[in-house]
Amino acid sequence: MRSSSELDAAVATCRACPRLVAWREEAARVKRRPFRDWEYWARPVPGFGPSDAPLAIVGLAPAAHGGNRTGRIFTGDPSGDALYAALYDLGLASQPTATHRDDGLELYGVRITVPVHCAPPDNRPTTGERDTCRPWLARELELLRPTLRTIVALGAFGWQALLPVLAEAGWRLPRPRPVFGHGAETLLADPGGGRPLNLVGCYHPSQRNMSTRTLTPAMLRGVLRRGADLAEIAARPHRSRPGT
Repeated sequence: MRSSSELDAAVATCRACPRLVAWREEAARVKRRPFRDWEYWARPVPGFGPSDAPLAIVGLAPAAHGGNRTGRIFTGDPSGDALYAALYDLGLASQPTATHRDDGLELYGVRITVPVHCAPPDNRPTTGERDTCRPWLARELELLRPTLRTIVALGAFGWQALLPVLAEAGWRLPRPRPVFGHGAETLLADPGGGRPLNLVGCYHPSQRNMSTRTLTPAMLRGVLRRGADLAEIAARPHRSRPGT
């Protein structure tokens, strides 16, 4: 795949993991009551955002009734509600909500992707499924590499999935390997003389994390703002909405 659009099209045809194929298609058949009139996407969900983004956000996997329904990552579920609202507040998204693929949402300087492109049961992909999906993430980061300056990893799963991909791509990981934490930062050198890469950790904006205040909207904005600063994105923050 020579472009992000070719990659996205190829990702959406993958059937490599039988358990995930069965689960995503079962979710589309059963549906949830609020979405009974929806025709679910029910395929692997590609990344979203410009192909020349200096900032990448890497999550976990699509939600069974979120991205698996809408066909866009972090769209139509509580995690996406929190993430896109934060990006909008920072001037990195054109609108604060993401409801479906054709809702007009645009991202500015940011591309969002995941290590596992199919919705997994209980939001828990196996290590084998993660590793089977790894070449897609590796190729996406390779395509982004000319402009990529910073990656924000949402959650420990995303952080751990990224490290071997980055090492195999030639970025030098510190020793000992960096440990995930909210606000954790590490700088990965490029031995080939290219631009170093910043890796920043952030708690995942899951419904549980947000409802327990493990992660607040202000905390999420803070890490995303730091990622944007490291990526040298000229963000134009919107005024935060009441209650955030």
